[in-house]
Amino acid sequence: MRKLNNLSFELFPPKTEQGMENMQAAVADLATAGPDYFSVTFGAGGSTRDRTFATVDWLKGEGIDAAPHISCIGASREEMAALLARYREKGVKRLVALRGDLPSGAGSSALGDFHYANELVSYIREDSGDHFQLEVAAYPEVHPQARNARADLENFKRKVDAGADGAITQYFFNAEAYFRFVKECQGLGMEIPIIPGIMPVTNYSQLARFSDACGADIPRWMRKRLEGFGDDLESIRAFGEEVVTRLCQELVDGGAPGLHFYTMNRAPATLKVLGNLT
Repeated sequence: MRKLNNLSFELFPPKTEQGMENMQAAVADLATAGPDYFSVTFGAGGSTRDRTFATVDWLKGEGIDAAPHISCIGASREEMAALLARYREKGVKRLVALRGDLPSGAGSSALGDFHYANELVSYIREDSGDHFQLEVAAYPEVHPQARNARADLENFKRKVDAGADGAITQYFFNAEAYFRFVKECQGLGMEIPIIPGIMPVTNYSQLARFSDACGADIPRWMRKRLEGFGDDLESIRAFGEEVVTRLCQELVDGGAPGLHFYTMNRAPATLKVLGNLT
């Protein structure tokens, strides 16, 4: 297995005891790849906050570097200060700072004290100085709510200027979109590492649902091939492994500073791709 710099894996907080056991087994397997850290997601409006805490606490207890996601939508400055204090007390050194989405059915009045991720980054720096390594989100194929690509790039620059140390991208399947985005960022003076987000392909209906929701493009040729496999999960996984391996190889060979895998709390697909890299 090729040793990569800036390798990280994303987890989501399990809802059940069995889910926690499954995630813990996956972490044990994924840890053999030598990641820099595991990130842990945070639901809309803090809806998974307690489960996020439990997952981060378990990782830290196992001696594993954990990077909790922090979503600022719906939060007050006082609530955010308490959250940051908790993570400092627990020895957390890295955060993924996000705007987040409004809980379903909530109106604009539920935004809280922070409306955008750059405001959150600025507040974390104001509250905690340089204690935390701050990662933010980037969108090589443009955020689905952005007016246009230029506006999206300017939004990203505001996060960088506010004090972000690095960025993790939304997943994509077009390496050219990533390299073009990085070049545009560099042209505006942004030199932070921008880590490609990678989604292993194991289930087409799930992938299509996620992609439609977050604006990630599945190329037409790829959709058609996946649709053609029907319910043949073995063929879907084999095809997914081939496509994602080729994408990761192109990214790493092209100078991407690392890889961040959206593992879905499973290890096999991610480890197969990493094992294929030369």
